[in-house]
Amino acid sequence: MIGKARSWLYVPAHRPELLDKAMAGPADAVVYDLEDAIGAQDKDIARANAVAATARPWPKPLWVRINSPQSPWGERDIEELAGRGIAGVRVPKCADPDAVARIAERLAAPVHVLVESALGVENAFLLAASHPLVASVSLGEADLLADLRVRDQAALEWARQRTVNANRAAGLPSPPHAVWTDVADLHGLTIDSQTARDRGFFGRSVVHPKQIEPVNAVFTPSHTEVDVARRLLKSLNGKDSAAWLDDDGRFVDPAVVARSRWVLDLAEQFETEGTTP
Repeated sequence: MIGKARSWLYVPAHRPELLDKAMAGPADAVVYDLEDAIGAQDKDIARANAVAATARPWPKPLWVRINSPQSPWGERDIEELAGRGIAGVRVPKCADPDAVARIAERLAAPVHVLVESALGVENAFLLAASHPLVASVSLGEADLLADLRVRDQAALEWARQRTVNANRAAGLPSPPHAVWTDVADLHGLTIDSQTARDRGFFGRSVVHPKQIEPVNAVFTPSHTEVDVARRLLKSLNGKDSAAWLDDDGRFVDPAVVARSRWVLDLAEQFETEGTTP
């Protein structure tokens, strides 16, 4: 699912009535949140709701973001969710690859590692390669900004690219981008998502339903991209050379062909879902 889901909608797990709405909406995946959106007084009921949700069939993937494993809540989350056949678990505030490997083993489910500290960024590749069940490594940017003691979002560009590289070096899909926190600024969301897409991310987390459509649009291959990819693949005509010029004078090699196949694979998926623009 990671690498093909465009939008990951966070839903606070202490409000179960929102889960059905989220599942009926346009997000590609839903993340039931036990962490940031939940006050201490609601942690137990949120966990119980998440456990109950894992027993129900859903039309799209349901992931759960647990609390920090270093907290008593996080340890209990892991205990309760382990072995329940959940689509996946987001684990926040990760920095220790050995600890992540132990968590993945206990959960027996795909793990999306969230890096929110300087040490986590330094260990990004080790985290990505720490266990076969690690599905992705992404940044939790608000906490990372605080840990780095920086105010300028541009200071995170190096960490973002390090994370993209860590995922791909470990053989993982392109990672989802972090939340855009200014819910009212949909134009800014679109521009930031386009930049993230062009720098190696695929999809992003969202915290409000109105952010879903702009994000889906950015990460859906355009008609032009699809047409170019189809023409390029048609130009192969059984060629077995390592590289060549196509009919439009473009240099084509196996890497270009692989990207074209990826674009068409995405387009086919979204056409099947009825969401291609």
